[in-house]
This record gives sequence, structure tokens and C-alpha cells, in this order.
Amino acid sequence: MSLFAAVRLPREILFGKGQRHVIPTVAARLGRRALVCTDERFAATVAFAEIMAALEGASIDVLVHDRVQPDVPRDTVAVCVEVAREFAPDMVIAIGGGSCLDMAKCAALLISHGGLLQDYYGEFKVPGPTLPLIAVPTTAGTGSEVTPVAVISDPDRTLKVGISSPHLIAAAAICDPELTMTCPPGLTAIAGADALTHAIEAFTAVRRGTDPSLPQQHVFIGKSALTDHFALLAIKLLGRSLEKAYRDPADEDARADVMMGALAAGCAFGTAGTAAAHAVQYPVGALTHTAHGLGVATMLPYVMKYNRVAAATEMTEIGLALGLDRRDRSTGEMAGATIDEIGRLFGAIGITPSLAKLGLPADKLDWTAEQALGIDRLIKNNPRPFDLAAMRGLIQAAYDGDLATYVM
Repeated sequence: MSLFAAVRLPREILFGKGQRHVIPTVAARLGRRALVCTDERFAATVAFAEIMAALEGASIDVLVHDRVQPDVPRDTVAVCVEVAREFAPDMVIAIGGGSCLDMAKCAALLISHGGLLQDYYGEFKVPGPTLPLIAVPTTAGTGSEVTPVAVISDPDRTLKVGISSPHLIAAAAICDPELTMTCPPGLTAIAGADALTHAIEAFTAVRRGTDPSLPQQHVFIGKSALTDHFALLAIKLLGRSLEKAYRDPADEDARADVMMGALAAGCAFGTAGTAAAHAVQYPVGALTHTAHGLGVATMLPYVMKYNRVAAATEMTEIGLALGLDRRDRSTGEMAGATIDEIGRLFGAIGITPSLAKLGLPADKLDWTAEQALGIDRLIKNNPRPFDLAAMRGLIQAAYDGDLATYVM
């Protein structure tokens, strides 16, 4: 067997309590003028004021854009960039949830290369390096601080769209679990479930082979020994602490585990990619306007059950990482127990158990199946192939909330 792997990550990843205090030191290596992207909620916090004061104390001029909206509407990026160009930043600092980080990636891209955001949709469309980005997440979920992807909402398209390029990877990711301490339980649950879905889909993704040109042609290239390492770490940390952080937001150890889990999941799926749960969420999210993390988590147990025949060994490893006991269990039995544990965990933190309860209209199931099947970059990453009938059956089971009897 020939080992083949690839991983693309920030030049610097800093993790731990109090790491936000080194933002000025890291920024000073990149220049003296920083565009800061955040949202109105975090901009009003004491922590944000302290970070801005520290940057100014380090003689770094700051322009704050605090109007980041959820899901990054396309035209809001142009508004930010128009003002930022006159400021002429040396760097972009993103502080906030996944939308803040994605906004910052898009702003850095347009400031550096011009044009329209839609010029860069897809893979490898970014022609070269962008302004360096310092990514400072305040939620533990998307992993955007370490991934090569920015997702936005385009008013001319029904589904959200992505820009994927190694040039979008942050120069530095600074992850301070203290910044997540004020996240309410509902957000903690949705973000953490998003991270766990990233890790499981990356770990169960197809293995694409050993073609040396693969990483030069695609951003997401399937699972490998390196991405598996990160994915299993994420599963272990999230499995032992996501429910704790949900039930006791002041639990510092649990908060650190969940944030490290989200980071590790980003390190995994940023190269391995995600699969069918994400493919279904794109049309479901467009119709229901529910949070991305909630949608992928709702789908995950059903997708795992569909994939069980093709990924039973991987699901056994996932179960062990979650702390399940394998004694006297066959691989198939262990895979089933793993799916049950994911369902239990998600139920315990309030994840919606069916597409019907997410608000998906009953007359849109066929359309949802067609749209999901058409997202080739995700479907081809799934360990078990799909045709339209299989996708329609998966969505029907998830709509009915029928995990117990769903068999494909």
C-alpha cells in the first residue's frame, strides 16, 4: 500500500485560553493597517473593545466593518470592500462566527484581485495570494479559521455558493475558548453538531487514489491518513464534551474541547471534503432558512445509515472515538451502535430530528432530491454512490423521522 495524503492549513495556528491577547503581536508581523470584520453583536462586547484597544496600542490602525450578516449576502461584501479600498489595509482580521470569517476571506479576495465575487465561484478560481487574514473564531463549529472555503448567499441563485481556493486559507488562526463562553446553549449545540458532522463526513469520505495531480486539480480530495488523524481527534473531543458544554456553558474544559474539536474538524474536511449530509442541506436550507449546522446535523444519522454498508469499518472507529465499548460486537453491530449514539447525542442537545420539523414542505421532496444529487463535488465524496431513487428514499426517511426502519 502506498500512502497518499495532502493537507493545507494556516501558517500559524494558536490555541488556548487567553490567545486573543496575542492578536496585536501576530498582526504587527503583517503590517500596520487592519480591516476588522465582525458583526454588531460581538462589536458591542467588552472583549472586542479590549482587542481593538490592544491593536491601537500596538500602533496598528484599524477600520472596523461591524455589519456582517448571517450567510454573507453577496452584495454586502462589495459594500465592505468599497470603503476598505480607500483605507488600504495590509491585512484583514476576522473576529466572530463562520459568517464573519467568510466575509473576511471574500473581502481580502476582492481587495487583492478586484472583479466581482461571482468571478471566483468554484474551485481554483482565485489567481494568487490575497491580503493576509487573521481568523479569530468566537463560535466553535464551522472550522472556517483553517479551511480554504468561503460560502456566501447569491440573490441570483437559489442555493448558497462557495469559493474554494488554497489562497483563502488564513495566515493565522487564533482560537481562544474564552471567546465562546457567552455562546447560548442553542448556538453551542448547532455549531458543535456542525463540527461533528464535518469530522464524520471527512472520516467516511471516499479515498480517491494516489494520482499526484489530484490536489492540483481539486480542493477537496477525499480522506487520507492525515485528514483521518484530525477527524478522529475532533470526534473524540466533541463526543466527550459537546453535551457538557451545552448543559453547562461555564464549563471551561468542555468549551476548550468543543473549540479544539471544531478546529480539528476544519483541518480534516478542509482537504477531505464533506458529503451527502451537506449536499441535502443546501436545498433544505434554501427552502427552510434554518441554520446550516442544524440542517446537516438533522441529516447526519440518516446519511450514516445509508452509508453503513460501505463504511462499517470507519463507523466502528468513530464509535470507539466516541467512547463506545466494542466487546462482543461485530463490525456491523458496532456501526449500528455508532449511529444510535449520534442520534442520542443530537437528541440530547436539541437537534431537530426530521426534515418535516425543520419546515421542509412535503411537496418539495422531489425538488430537494434533484438539487442535492446535482451537487457533484459533495455527492462524489460520499462513500456509497447515489442515484435519484436512493436520494429520494434518503430524504423521505429524513422527512418522516424514520431512522429505525429506514433501509436502503
